[in-house]
Amino acid sequence: METKSKTPHTDAPARITVLPNTARPLQVIRESDAISKLSLLIFGLGNLVNRQICRGLILLAVEVGYIAYMVAFGAAAMGDFFTLGTTLQEEVWSDALGIFVYTDGDNSMLCMLYGVITIVLTAIVIAVAYMSLKSAYCTQKRKERGMHIPTFRDDLHSLLEENIHGLLMAFPSFGILAFTIIPLVFMILIAFTSYDRDHQPPGNLFGWVGLANFAQLFSGGSKLAATFWPVLGWTLIWAVCATFSNFILGMLLALLINRKGTRIKGFWRFLFVLSIAVPQFVTLLSMSTIFNANGPVNVMLRAIGLLEATESVPFFTDATYAKLTIIGINIWIGIPYTMLSTTGILQNIPVELYEAARIDGAKPPTIFRKITLPYMMFVMTPTLITSFTGNINNFNVIYLLTGGGPDSLDYYFAGKTDLLITWLYRLTITQKDYNLGSVIGIMTFLVLAVTSLLTYHQTGAYKDEGAFQ
Repeated sequence: METKSKTPHTDAPARITVLPNTARPLQVIRESDAISKLSLLIFGLGNLVNRQICRGLILLAVEVGYIAYMVAFGAAAMGDFFTLGTTLQEEVWSDALGIFVYTDGDNSMLCMLYGVITIVLTAIVIAVAYMSLKSAYCTQKRKERGMHIPTFRDDLHSLLEENIHGLLMAFPSFGILAFTIIPLVFMILIAFTSYDRDHQPPGNLFGWVGLANFAQLFSGGSKLAATFWPVLGWTLIWAVCATFSNFILGMLLALLINRKGTRIKGFWRFLFVLSIAVPQFVTLLSMSTIFNANGPVNVMLRAIGLLEATESVPFFTDATYAKLTIIGINIWIGIPYTMLSTTGILQNIPVELYEAARIDGAKPPTIFRKITLPYMMFVMTPTLITSFTGNINNFNVIYLLTGGGPDSLDYYFAGKTDLLITWLYRLTITQKDYNLGSVIGIMTFLVLAVTSLLTYHQTGAYKDEGAFQ
């Protein structure tokens, strides 16, 4: 009696269909034949050999275009990237024109930019090289198992089906690469150069200095270090005070408006939200006028006899007063936003929780501590982290109220109320110390990244996402 096979012949192709496309890089390299491996050097070779002409020609065109670019421009750009230019612009006399003219010199900034672009293009071509190998490997495996080898029409059809994400993301990815990644890498690299007010291309060149700028920032005896640590400390104090003062007071205001005994709730919300309708910079400039030496507040204090005729409260000219004033004005600006957010959260807390707590004999302080506050913190913690990050980079409030002042001779081009972001602005726009500005920018990013990630990973919103569902 013959025994029939229990394994259908169609099982093997079904398994193999998934295998080539999901193979890992080491597996691809190990199992590729000679033609597929040569596709790393000659893009599209494996596809051309297996009659996938259009796909092979597209991959080959990328390689040919890159080689042409490197021969015509890229190789020289990479050389200039390492030197950042060697020829200075000079002023020479022109007998033909009878005037002094400037000779063409190298531009260190362009040398760096073109070098970064070339490096990014090289990285893309390396990725395309692996795509060429992977494509040849997939075709090789399909051919070995007698499977259908996709044609160019199949490739086009896949862009509207299973690979539509690649088609839709192509243009945004190019935009991110061209307008975000390349400028970001360029600005980071400036921190490792001598690009300051004394090295302005093309009249003067700047060069690589390694970690010298960072060493200057952390050196105990340098004026730059004596400025960085106080400014960093004030930045963190400001961010904490601005974030939690707005949150706590906004939450209390929302609780007061939403309690059962409060009438015309809509009117009170409208009254506070009305301040949001006024552009923030208008409010800040108005506050700057109101609290200056001859502003309405000081005039009123003189009129009621609390100040002498020649006296004024130094709201913006004394460091301590200025910091307290800034925090107070920020509370006025920020409370309505927090009140709106917390109002929405309060209205979504299940009423059954409050009723059960009252039946158990819980008092209002206990209900707030055990129900309202945990619920609000669970929902609002990611927002608090975002607000903290925004306050560290809150350029408008500081710049429009005090401009970073009062200035101090003990600081390196910074004032007593400068944040890292406003100090960076002074260093770059006013003093032209672009290398130091880039260093401050990197340090600001590190502070934000570390504090935000560590804090968020400790929150209930991250650890127990469904706790209040």
